[in-house]
Amino acid sequence: MRRVKEWLGGAVLCLALYSQANAQSKALVNTSASPYARLSSVNMGDVTWTKGFWADRFQVCRDTMIPNLWKVYTDPNISHAFKNFEIAAGLDTGSHSGPPFHDGDFYKLFEAVASMYAVTHDPKLDALMDKTIAVIAKAQRKDGYIHTPTLIAQKNDPKNAKAFADRLNFETYNLGHLMTAGCVHYRATGKKTLLNLAIKATDYLYNFYKTASPELARNAICPSHYMGVVEMYRTTRDPKYLELSKNLINIRGLMKDGTDDNQDRIPFRQQTSVMGHAVRANYLFAGAADVYTETGDTTLMHTLNLMWNDVVNRKMYVTGGCGALYDGVSPDGTSYNPTDVQKVHQAYGRDYQLPNFTSHNETCANIGNVLWNWRMLQATGKAQYADVMELALYNSVLSGIDLSGRNFLYTNPMSYSDALPFSQRWSKDRVPYIKLSNCCPPNVVRTIAEVADYAYSMSDKGLYLNLYGGNALSTTLKDGTKISLDQQTEYPWNGKISITLKQAPTKSYAMFFRIPGWSSGASLIVNGQALKTQLTPGEYAEVSRKWRAGDKIELNLPMPVRLLESNPLVEETRNQVAVKRGPVVYCIESADLPKSQKVFNIAMPAQNNLKPEMIKIDNSPIMSLTGQVDVRNESNWQNKLYREISSKEPNKVNVRLIPYYAWGNRGHVDMETWIPLDR
Repeated sequence: MRRVKEWLGGAVLCLALYSQANAQSKALVNTSASPYARLSSVNMGDVTWTKGFWADRFQVCRDTMIPNLWKVYTDPNISHAFKNFEIAAGLDTGSHSGPPFHDGDFYKLFEAVASMYAVTHDPKLDALMDKTIAVIAKAQRKDGYIHTPTLIAQKNDPKNAKAFADRLNFETYNLGHLMTAGCVHYRATGKKTLLNLAIKATDYLYNFYKTASPELARNAICPSHYMGVVEMYRTTRDPKYLELSKNLINIRGLMKDGTDDNQDRIPFRQQTSVMGHAVRANYLFAGAADVYTETGDTTLMHTLNLMWNDVVNRKMYVTGGCGALYDGVSPDGTSYNPTDVQKVHQAYGRDYQLPNFTSHNETCANIGNVLWNWRMLQATGKAQYADVMELALYNSVLSGIDLSGRNFLYTNPMSYSDALPFSQRWSKDRVPYIKLSNCCPPNVVRTIAEVADYAYSMSDKGLYLNLYGGNALSTTLKDGTKISLDQQTEYPWNGKISITLKQAPTKSYAMFFRIPGWSSGASLIVNGQALKTQLTPGEYAEVSRKWRAGDKIELNLPMPVRLLESNPLVEETRNQVAVKRGPVVYCIESADLPKSQKVFNIAMPAQNNLKPEMIKIDNSPIMSLTGQVDVRNESNWQNKLYREISSKEPNKVNVRLIPYYAWGNRGHVDMETWIPLDR
């Protein structure tokens, strides 16, 4: 009887905490009750893109990206993703088809639909999700386990299919994306249908790890479930989920067969540098940051700071891309024992190893960079993380999808040429479906659907402006007072940002304006008067006052064309420059050169005359840069490795540069991001 009372007491407490969570924030990543988070997010749907860059991308996401990819994922002649759920549910017969992480891919697409619904409240999307959830529910086992490769195999041959039998089955990865999708769907719709399936799955994982040996941590391939478990805790307030999240960190690196490729060769807190698979690394770092905001474990933040410094200052591309290597080894040059050397793939390379032609830069890794920096921003309130997040979003994330919203890149090279005497593993032309590894398309689609949720944050002191773009905000501050504003800007093509307050609290509060790290000479005007507030690049400028409806704020971020050089230890880009204007990195395509010229004969004068010029590519407004560049000796390199330099004076040619994210949208082209410098 005593045990029954204890169980009932625990159940009542859990339900009370669950009800409390229901009344909390409906943010995409809900840190509103996280004790060690400096910032929390506005609710999903509180921000609406109105006009400009992100409004255009959001419209393409709504009208093309989501409907097109949903059609792909539900057509078994193209992708078996949804058909796998139908077979596992007993609604059809057959075998599993596709990669083992296809369930997670589908959950990401479902999350994109839920995020879109949070803004549009389209009843067709709501009905589509209800219908889909019913199929997923039929596929899930009573104990909460759901992984269609195993479930289908068990139906067809029960003897040869066991849960967690193969570390490359991505079971926990799939479960993690189910958890995230369940939380987002619940916050967007108020319905618990998918959340209840996620609760059963999280309970299963909790019970599994309660009895699992340390070696079973090897199943944490691409640990999306670290973020998922913490978000489940934030949604339900069930303390065992927080316990599980801490255990997932603690158990890493304790087994004998851990690998550098999976960042579990040594315990997480002992890591001093970033190595191995870039997607798995960035997801791990994002999950560890989530655990920090709930626990305040400074040992986690210590490692995260080391990892962030290593990535940003030694291993990240100028576009915010991550993962230099298709294949490599780790460690390198530190041991004579061959057993210490492990193969790594799709990985971070050595310090300053950033090749251009063979740069991997998987779209998912670049999105992982956004997810990680978003959580670091919430934990600390430091603008440096918003800078990296913005860099990746405008460059290495958007490059993963074409302007039409129908075709995708798995890898994002910094340069490409048909003259290369080898074929690379992944297409450098965007394709509608990436066979055997279609993880990136739904990831980039859900990211574009959710960018508005990154635009603003809140603290006890007031409102933070993280990302700029034409939008309307209507939300509630931490103290319960309401605020609404209208932001008008042509950012990132123009640095002039105008903000008009529509509704303001009666008491004083602060607004924090991010001054990007690339910006210098910024100015801030309120109601026609210039403020003396210090505007430091790479920091938030705090303006605290009693704001009123009708107040107008004008932030100006000058956007000159800049030529960037790399650390000389990056041998692949010595004596070359990257062109950047505002947050956008530019490239040169063969499509913008005379037919007689080649991309790799172009050299950029140090004193350039590049001018902004708006054009359209595939009906999308694009700010290009036009000017003159030098053309070097074009003699034939056939069967030549070296030659004496030419003494000829270089010729001049007119050129147009376009944003890196827009390359490859005008047919098959050669492309270059780092351009030789003529001083």
